[in-house]
Amino acid sequence: MPDASPLLVVTAHPGDFVWRAGGALALAVSRGQRAVIACLSFGERGESASAWRAGKTLEQIKELRREEGQAAADALGAEVRFYDAGDYPLRESPELMDQLIALYREVQPGVVLTHAAKDPYNMDHPAAAEIALHARVLAQAPGVVGPGEVIGAPPVFAFEPHQSEVCGFVPDVLLDITPVWDAKVAAMNALGAQSHLVEYYTDLGRRRGVQASRNSGPNLGLPVDAYGEAYQRYYPQVTTELN
Repeated sequence: MPDASPLLVVTAHPGDFVWRAGGALALAVSRGQRAVIACLSFGERGESASAWRAGKTLEQIKELRREEGQAAADALGAEVRFYDAGDYPLRESPELMDQLIALYREVQPGVVLTHAAKDPYNMDHPAAAEIALHARVLAQAPGVVGPGEVIGAPPVFAFEPHQSEVCGFVPDVLLDITPVWDAKVAAMNALGAQSHLVEYYTDLGRRRGVQASRNSGPNLGLPVDAYGEAYQRYYPQVTTELN
């Protein structure tokens, strides 16, 4: 990831950018990069069960999830834009697409992170990925009307779904997030509506860190107690050197 290039994360719900890409966001910020999150919905219907059981209204739940998402983004040092596009189901609309095209052209991301293409447990996740990819293509086209300059062709990475084994997710990138692990933990702890997932993603961070350490070789020399996140490329890597 180039030092100065912004990072854009397109996510279906507030928790997704924390559990799956919080380390990448915090790393970007620690390196002086701009990190921006496009949160397409509040997860108000599909990922707020405890709030519904507590008798909260739809608008109260949206506000709760907005506050949690903002607190998590603040813990990571990232910007977050909420689009309130609805969930269960999340659907692409002309208005949402126009907003995302404008965001891509404003941010000019060097890297984009979004959901994996398949997730049989949550239909909003692959929908968000498809929306993110559509917006990227349209933001590249000079003939598509919108504010700002067209973007280049930023690489797109899928972050790890909740149960990768049944989502066809095979990591081809392991990211060392050890230096910013405390920031990710703080962001996870901000998500009270999904606090049951903190232990799961702490364990996953350790396991991906062990894998990263074992695969790093002498060039990185990661410690055995490293923490990591897993990603999968949507497009081929372009390089002048195999390394």
